This record gives sequence, C-alpha cells and structure tokens, in this order.
Amino acid sequence: MRKKSTKLLALLTAGITAASLLAGCGSGSSDNAGTSDAAQESAASEDAATEDAATEDAAEDTAAEDASSNEDAADTSADASVYPLSESGTLTYWLQLNGNVSANFTNLGDTELGKKWQEDTGVTIEFQHPAAGQENEQFNLMVADGNLPDIIERGWVNSYPGGPEKAIADGVIIALNDVIDQYCPNLKKYLEEHPEIDRMVKTDSGTYFAFPFIRGEDGLCYTVGAFLRQDWLDDLGMEVPTTIDEWHDVLTAFKEEKGATSPLCFDYANFKMSNPFAFAYGAGSASSSFILDDNGELVYVYAIDGYKDYLTTMHQWYEEGLIDADYATLNGDQVTAKMTTDEAGASVGWAASRMQLFMTTAQQNNPDYLLVPAPQPVLNAGDTPEYGFVENNFPDVGAAITGSCENVELAARFLDYGYSEAGHNLFNFGTEGVSYNWEGDRAVYTETITNNEDGWPIAQALGKYIRANYNGPFVQDLNYLEEYLQLETAKLCPGTWGVANARKHIMPPITPSEEESKELATITNELGTYVDEMALKFIFGTESLDNWDSYIQTLENMNLSRAIEIEKAALERYNSR
Repeated sequence: MRKKSTKLLALLTAGITAASLLAGCGSGSSDNAGTSDAAQESAASEDAATEDAATEDAAEDTAAEDASSNEDAADTSADASVYPLSESGTLTYWLQLNGNVSANFTNLGDTELGKKWQEDTGVTIEFQHPAAGQENEQFNLMVADGNLPDIIERGWVNSYPGGPEKAIADGVIIALNDVIDQYCPNLKKYLEEHPEIDRMVKTDSGTYFAFPFIRGEDGLCYTVGAFLRQDWLDDLGMEVPTTIDEWHDVLTAFKEEKGATSPLCFDYANFKMSNPFAFAYGAGSASSSFILDDNGELVYVYAIDGYKDYLTTMHQWYEEGLIDADYATLNGDQVTAKMTTDEAGASVGWAASRMQLFMTTAQQNNPDYLLVPAPQPVLNAGDTPEYGFVENNFPDVGAAITGSCENVELAARFLDYGYSEAGHNLFNFGTEGVSYNWEGDRAVYTETITNNEDGWPIAQALGKYIRANYNGPFVQDLNYLEEYLQLETAKLCPGTWGVANARKHIMPPITPSEEESKELATITNELGTYVDEMALKFIFGTESLDNWDSYIQTLENMNLSRAIEIEKAALERYNSR
C-alpha cells in the first residue's frame, strides 16, 4: 500500500541527481524511486566510490573506460525510474477488455486509467481487444498469422500450448531476464524482496516470460464463497449453516417456507469446482484439476472418492429441487435476476461483483433484503475446514513482450511503471483527487466511485479508473478490496471464507517442459471434456453413480496416470527452484 507522505516526498526529490535515483527504485509494494533516506545515502556512497575509483585509475585507459561505462549504465537505469520517460513512442497492446470496462467503453485507452497510464509514462498505446468470448480463437489466429502486437496480456502457463518456454521458442514472446535486469528496476526490486513470488513467475529454467499480475496479500486470494439471505434466516429462526446437513435444512426451508423456486442458484461454468460444497468433500479447486490431498500427494480432483461423495450430494439436492433446474446453463445475468428477487436464496460468487451487487440492486425495492457470507462448510459439526477456495498470488496473468516488438526497451519501461509507486496507486486507486483521496496512510474512494453520478455500479465506476478489480501488470493492494467492499456484510467475506490450511492443498503455478506441456494438454483436454460431460450426467441422474468404477477406468484409459506423472515431475522441479 502506498502512503501519501511517500508520494509527496517523491515529488520533492524528483529533481535529485540521476545517481541518487538509481539506488532508490521503487516496487509495487514499497517506497518508490528516490523516496527512501537509506536508499539516497546508499546512492551517494556508490557515487563517491565510483568517483574515487575513476581518480585513482585515471592513468589507466581501461579502468577509465570501465568507470565511464558504469556511469552510463547508472544514468540509463536512473532514467528508467523517472516518468514520464525521456524517450517517447507508440506501442501496440493486445488484451481482453474486462466486462466492467466494456459496459461503458469499447477501448481501454478511452478510460481515465488508459489516458493517465499513457500520460504518466509518456508512451502512446494503441490498445487492441479481441471480441468477448473469442479471445483464444483470435489469439490463435494472430499467432498463426505472425502479425503480433508489441505486448500481449493473457495467461501463459496454462493457456499457451507447451507453456511459456514454448511461446519463447516459437518467437511469440521473448525471455525477459536481461530485459528486467537492464530496464525494470521496480519489478526487479519487488521480486528480489519477495522470493516466494519470484519463483512463481518464472519457469524451471529460471526464465521470466511476462510482467505478472500479483495479489499482494493473502487477503486478496480468498475471493469466492457462499452467501445467503439473512433476512430469510431471521424469518425462519435459523442460523447461518456451517455443515452440509445444515445447508440441506436451510435450502429445504427456503423452498418450502419462503417459496424459492431455485433455493441454491449459481452459474456452473464459473463455479463448478470452486464452490464451497465441493471443498467440503476435499474435492474443490480454484483453478487446477490437480490438488494435494491430506497426505500431500498430488491427485486428480475428479477421480478421488471425495468427488464421488460431492456428486452424490449434488444429485440429491437436484432431485429435491434445492438446486436451480437450469444449473448447467445459467449465466451471471440470470443468477443476478433470480438472486435479486425471491426466486433464489443462496448463491456462490465474488464478494463485490456478486454478493454486494445483489444487495445494492435488491434493496432498491426491498430495504430488508440482506445477504451474509457463510463459512466454508464441513461434513461434521465442530470440524475445522481443511480445504477451501484460495488462489495463488500469481494467478497466471501477465503482459509479455512479443518477438515482433521493435522497441523492447520502451515496452519494458512502460510495463515496469505498474510496479512503481505511481503505477501502484493508479492501478489500485485511480487518480488522486478524482477517484480517491488519502486519509492518513489509506486510500479512500470518492463518491465518483461509491455514488457514481451516472448511476454505474461500483464495479463499472472502478473500471473507468483502475484495474485492481480484475488484473494487469501490477501488484494488487488489499486497501483496494477493503474500499471496494462498501456494505458491512460484504466486508466480512474474506475473513469468513478464508481457510487456514487451504493453501497447503493447491498446486503452485508449475511450468511443465515444452514436451511435457504438449503431452499434458492433449491428455487433460480429453479428460476435461469427458469429466464435464459425466459430472452433469451424475448430477442430473442420467448416469448412475453405481457406474463410478467404469468412469474411473475410462479416465485411466485416457492416460490419467501419465498426466499425474507429468504434474508430479513439474511440481518437484518447482519445489527445487
């Protein structure tokens, strides 16, 4: 998080010498360039040492040349920490336009964030956005055509066939090790200070491949959970459920006594395995299909006994009318419509863009409407949750410089801005005095965000000024989330949903080798298609769970064991980084 006093001090020191700036390069989560007294003293000492060396060795041409070269390097690095950059230019930047932005803008460059990003860096950006829902297809066509923009932002570990090493070998993107070392003091400093993040954002060979989106604190990783109508619970004299059996009783009461036609309503496409009911059986996953079980063994989540038990419960609830009849095809808008009326009483989703949105919408017509988060349920009363939703601090989103970029230095310095103090504040809070103000050490959103004059929901208002409510090349700040969650019960979500041991069971962002990635993709794509098909058949009852052994055998016939072998090997290499 950035402090107002730090920002003011940075302005006061903006005119300091280049050598002073060199030692004070900022990062995404600590003081920015030239703001630390210790950094300035270090810079002064380095300058003095350089001058002494040059004097003592003045008679030796080679030593003089080395000293000159070092001074030139210092000047170059110092320039990289000063924005706007001394060198201007134009870059092309391809990325998906987030829905909170596309609701009101057709191009990121038209938003206040896009304008200020260019203004602050002195770089002109031509943003390119694929059509919604066609991101992968358009990316593949672009790669096949070879006509690449300068920067591409997307997932690289799991989304590019063969992974980032293959993307580099294909010439689609470039390795960034030397680039970061020479032109990116902000990102470099952050990674040096956060070794646990550093090993997440490179391959087994130590290759950096993108400017990563980083969740700066664990509180930003517990973003999905269950929530339900507290006003209905009060009417029924019931408590927030904590076990699967209690959930069954509550949903039954919602149906029979409150008239809910869809007691539990959420979109399967988004939360088929990241819902808390799957985690109750140790069979949930925030992203990867592979998890670490109670013994730390890597397993395929769709092949464990707990997954069968989860499907059994979902089938029972579906048969009893406790889950929406259109469970498999619901989209976010349909869930919103049902949750903001009396059709549904419980859902799964994000704290702000779902739970908080539902409340602000429904309370316009029903001021008593109240949602509360529910803790991760367990199977037996009194048990402590072991599994739960948690994301990696690096969720595999990054801006990569392509092999077609002709000005790598400019692209790198432009992207490094996101990890500076000014970039950190812009991406998390927007424009000071417009979208936020400082109150002590905290950024507080203004009514431009919280009571938007155009009537935009807070998520869309934020989309005009920041990127923290989705992602990008920067470090996300917990202060953003605490301001985003405006309603009191929404503020309870991260603490209510967080499970202490959840991180023990998730796979880190491993990077299988180029050969492994291609083989793994072939296997897991086939597995995924089959698993999705069978999951719905089991839940809807068109396939009996008595055929579970046959299901497992089919997975084995699809080379599941080989997929697990590849994942284990990649995990071992990751743990050795």
